[in-house]
Amino acid sequence: MKDYINIIGGGLAGSEAAYQIAKRGIKVNLYEMKPKKYSPAHHNKNLAEIVCSNSFKSNLITNACGLLKEELRRLDSLLIKIADETKVPAGQALAVDRENFSKSVTEKIKSNPLINIINKEVGKDVKLKILAEDVITIIATGPLTSESLSEEIKKLIPNQELYFYDAAAPIVQKDSIDFNIAFYGNRYEQEKKKDETIEEWKNRIEKSENSYINLPFNKEEYEKFCKELIEAEVVMLHDFEKREIFEGCMPIEIMAKRGIDTLRFGPLKPVGFDDPRTGKRPYAVVQLRQDDSKASLYNLVGFQTNLKFGEQKRVFSLIPGLESAEFIKYGVMHRNTYINSTELLDNTYKLKKHNNIYFAGQITGVEGYVESISSGMVAALNAVQDFKMRIKNQDRQKIEFSELTMIGSLAKYISEPNSKFQPMNANFGILKDFEGGKIKDKKKRYEMLANRSLENLRLKA
Repeated sequence: MKDYINIIGGGLAGSEAAYQIAKRGIKVNLYEMKPKKYSPAHHNKNLAEIVCSNSFKSNLITNACGLLKEELRRLDSLLIKIADETKVPAGQALAVDRENFSKSVTEKIKSNPLINIINKEVGKDVKLKILAEDVITIIATGPLTSESLSEEIKKLIPNQELYFYDAAAPIVQKDSIDFNIAFYGNRYEQEKKKDETIEEWKNRIEKSENSYINLPFNKEEYEKFCKELIEAEVVMLHDFEKREIFEGCMPIEIMAKRGIDTLRFGPLKPVGFDDPRTGKRPYAVVQLRQDDSKASLYNLVGFQTNLKFGEQKRVFSLIPGLESAEFIKYGVMHRNTYINSTELLDNTYKLKKHNNIYFAGQITGVEGYVESISSGMVAALNAVQDFKMRIKNQDRQKIEFSELTMIGSLAKYISEPNSKFQPMNANFGILKDFEGGKIKDKKKRYEMLANRSLENLRLKA
C-alpha cells in the first residue's frame, strides 16, 4: 500500500482535498496539467483558477450557498478562508480578487511539505494505474476533463457514459409558483370533454395524477414575453462551446427570433389544454416538470437558454404564475463533463465498485465554486479514513454529514437514485424540510433551516 494519496486536478475541489489530507499528516501527489496544458476555458497558471464570475454568492446563512460557506468555515476550509482574505466589495455577497485568490491558494499548497505538485497530464504525460488498489485516488478534474483522462475514467465505469451537459433549463422552487394562475395537468388529459359539465371536468382534473404544472398565457402576455426574450442579453460562449452545443439543441431565445408564433408551435404549444379558470384553450402554455423526488423543484420544459442570469430572472418572471418565482438554478449552455453519480457514487463521493477511488468537484454533478469545495472536503475526509485503515490498521469511520446540513444534503443529492439527475447548486429545495408542514414565512423558514443545519454540523474525525 502506497504511503500517499493521489489527487488528479488542482481546481477548487482538488486543492481543498489536498489541504485537508495534508493537514492530517498524510502525503499527497497532486496532479495538475497546467501550465503545460490548458483547457479551452483556463488561462491562469495557478491552482484553483476561477473561470467564470468572481462571486462566491451570498454570505447570508438564509441563502443556501451562504449557509454552505458557513458550514465550510466551521470545518476549516482552506479555500473559503482564502476567499474571505481576498474578498472585494460586493455587498452581502462574497466576491474575490480572482488573481489574488488563485495565487494565495497556490502559495499555500506549494508551501506544504506533504503536498507534491506534479504538472503533468494524467493519461498522456503520465500513466497512473488508477485501478490499482494499492493507492487511494481522488479524481477532481472538473467540467472540462481532458480527452485522455476521460478515456481512463471510462475504464472505471464500464457500460456508463460521461455526460456532456450542454444545455439545461432553469429550475424554480414549487412553493414560489402562483397557483392562482398555475394548474396541474398532462397534455390532452387536461381538455374538457364535450359531454362533461364544468364541475365534472374540474373534479376529474383534481383526482388525476398529473406530471406537469402548466402556466397559461393570453395573447398580450405572450407577445410581451416574446419581445423581452428576443431583446434580452446573452452570455458570450467560447468558440469550442459554440461548435459542440448548437449541433444538438436550440436556445429558446434563438427559437423566438424565428417568428412570433414559433414558440406557440414549439415548446409553448397550447394544444391539449384547457385553462380551468376560463374553460378555454390558452394562447400559449409553459410546462414545468418535476425535477426532484420530493416534488419541491420544477424545471421549465424546453427552456434551455444562453441568457445572462439576471436577464433570465427578469424575462422568465414575465411568465404568468412566475412573477415571484424563486429560481434555484438558472439555465446554462456550456460544456460540462460529469458522471452519473446517482448510480456510481455513495454519499462520501466514493466510487461504489472501487473502494480506493473518489470523485470530487463538478465532474460529480455538483455545480458551483462552493459546492465543488464542499465535495473536495467530504471526499478528502473519507479518503483519510481509508488511508488510516489500510496503513495503520485503524478502524475506518465513514464521515457522513447529516441530511439536515447543506453539505450533507448535497452529498445525498448526487448519490441517491434519480432518473432525472442533472448538476445542481446548493439550495433549500434539497435540504430536508421540517416535519408536519412548511413554515409559510420563507425568510423565517430559511433562517430556522440554517440554524438547524449549523446545530447538526458535526465532524468526528
